[in-house]
Amino acid sequence: MTQDYTSRVIWTGNLGTGTSGYRAYARSWDVAVPGKPVIHCSNDPLLGGDPTKMNPEDLLLSALSACHMLWFLHYAAENGLVVSSYEDRPLGLARHGKGGAGQFLSARLRTVITLQPGADTALADQLHQRIGEVCFIARSVNFPVHHDPRYLSAEA
Repeated sequence: MTQDYTSRVIWTGNLGTGTSGYRAYARSWDVAVPGKPVIHCSNDPLLGGDPTKMNPEDLLLSALSACHMLWFLHYAAENGLVVSSYEDRPLGLARHGKGGAGQFLSARLRTVITLQPGADTALADQLHQRIGEVCFIARSVNFPVHHDPRYLSAEA
């Protein structure tokens, strides 16, 4: 089975003279998916982008983290592991080369998950390990994704 995904990427950085010179345009655009809020984006600040806007690297790392989270929550529900909160602060390690070319070398998901008191954290660890087999984004990237989960116990 195949499924189509679609998006619109609209350059918003024409400052009046288009790409007439390297500094004559902004590295900004909008991501517009029909029926969803627009995301205002820019290039990485190291490459002249607006640091207050999402950049492609932010979006990729966030998508990877969100995909992992959704699968973890799914597996937790299937296995009777009650999660009351989940937060991740993913960290991507990238290498930048000449002329701005770069690539991710790895990603580390640093989750803090609150579980019901007495929950089986060994089971939670096993669930994290299974996600790489099914997560759409993790299966699509060409760099390793590591997991450093930390578990908290919910107040009784």
